[in-house]
Amino acid sequence: MTLSAEARTRYFQQITRRHFLRDCATGLGAAWLGTQSGTAWAGVPPVARDMAHPFAPVMPHFAPKAKRVIFLHMAGAPSHLELFDYKPALAKFDGQTCPAQYLEGKRFAFIQGIPKLLGPRFPFAQYGSSGAWLSDKLPHFRKVVDDVCFIKSMHTDQFNHAPAQLAMHTGYSTLGYPSMGAWASYGLGSENENLPGFIVLLSGGKTPDAGKSAWGSGFLPSVYQGVQCRSKGEPVLYLGNPDGVSRSLRRQSLDALAELNRRAHGDAGDPETLTRITQYETAFNMQVSASAAFDISQEPEAVRAAYGVKPGEEAFANNCLLARRLAERGVRYIQLFHWGWDSHGANEKEALDEGFLGQCRDVDQPMTALLTDLKQRGLLEDTLIVWGGEFGRTPMRENRGGVAMRWAGRDHNPGAFTMWMAGGGVKPGTYGASDELGYEAVVDKVSVHDLKATMLHLLGYDHKRLTYPNQGLDQRVTNVTKPSEVVTGILA
Repeated sequence: MTLSAEARTRYFQQITRRHFLRDCATGLGAAWLGTQSGTAWAGVPPVARDMAHPFAPVMPHFAPKAKRVIFLHMAGAPSHLELFDYKPALAKFDGQTCPAQYLEGKRFAFIQGIPKLLGPRFPFAQYGSSGAWLSDKLPHFRKVVDDVCFIKSMHTDQFNHAPAQLAMHTGYSTLGYPSMGAWASYGLGSENENLPGFIVLLSGGKTPDAGKSAWGSGFLPSVYQGVQCRSKGEPVLYLGNPDGVSRSLRRQSLDALAELNRRAHGDAGDPETLTRITQYETAFNMQVSASAAFDISQEPEAVRAAYGVKPGEEAFANNCLLARRLAERGVRYIQLFHWGWDSHGANEKEALDEGFLGQCRDVDQPMTALLTDLKQRGLLEDTLIVWGGEFGRTPMRENRGGVAMRWAGRDHNPGAFTMWMAGGGVKPGTYGASDELGYEAVVDKVSVHDLKATMLHLLGYDHKRLTYPNQGLDQRVTNVTKPSEVVTGILA
């Protein structure tokens, strides 16, 4: 291809529909805009922030109780009936045929026919001055129950993992919407220019069913999406400079690239171009800051032992310690996913009496150490910790094909589950209740949308006013089509 032909090709590649509508000599652009009165550039919302400084701190709507969030998501949905929600009636009716009224009109992922009721698999006792009920499979966590608010009336309208995880984090069960972490970063900015405002850590050997959309930015500028980091090796792949490229040369290259991007932004006006500049700068700063933040070998041996750190592994324990280190450094939203809680009983790994026990051992000590460590350092007061899965489990034993399986397990249950919160303006204790079998939330019900409204409230935002225009609506994380309210009963 000749130079002139290549130049023409590149010129035409840069002509977008927006350029055509703006520059067309016939006035077609103006005619089209005239038909769109009352809309906001359908699908191209105005940018509320100065995207040259997308993480500049912003004053919230009112004084916040929390400056940051650590969300511990137990992907696969742990059984509340084996951990926090003790049901003596369910123990009494263990093995009996499930009454018809609990099955009529219900949708299940796997249960067919008429299953048997399944009592709690482990002993429960009350702990702390609050008398919180807790399974004996969380021996470390019993030490910190007086710092925790147990919400036993959670419910959702999704009964499969991917849509339920999306609903939990984005407010919608379909793709394309920003996650809670993206909204928090967009609303509050960041306290550290050298690290992303929203960081994601995975453990358990598998990505959540919802995939990266669970920490995506949706229609918000992509600079606000979660940055997936690793707890072993380099925090981010290809973070270091290639052989032969010095840091000063990298600086010169980024300066030149930033100038080209600014020119492109001047021509096209695409805010994503400014986002790209910020992302390059963050990556450059992370080459020094991230390596230090993720080096848990700098921690005293006593601290690493308290968390049960596993050197060289991608472990929940390592991620909990990293979460504390990131919180210290001003990261706004830290999201941990620990996969493996889908206890159907289809095999030994999914059995409540086998694989479930390993999951309890994986999280008990680290999450307890995280709470204790934050409290000792004075960080718990303004750090909001949230723990839970995407839904609960049935009080009935799963019976795939209508036949009871060898291993004990429970099917998905959107009607009731337990989550807990701590720090950041939350009042310790127990809130809400499920029915006598733990099947449906019945007292002070809390939806996943109420949960996000409450989290934003603690961060200083009215969830109905933190919006972003998209497709003709002022969108929000609490879902414009669903009712949602702040759960004032758990506020300190």
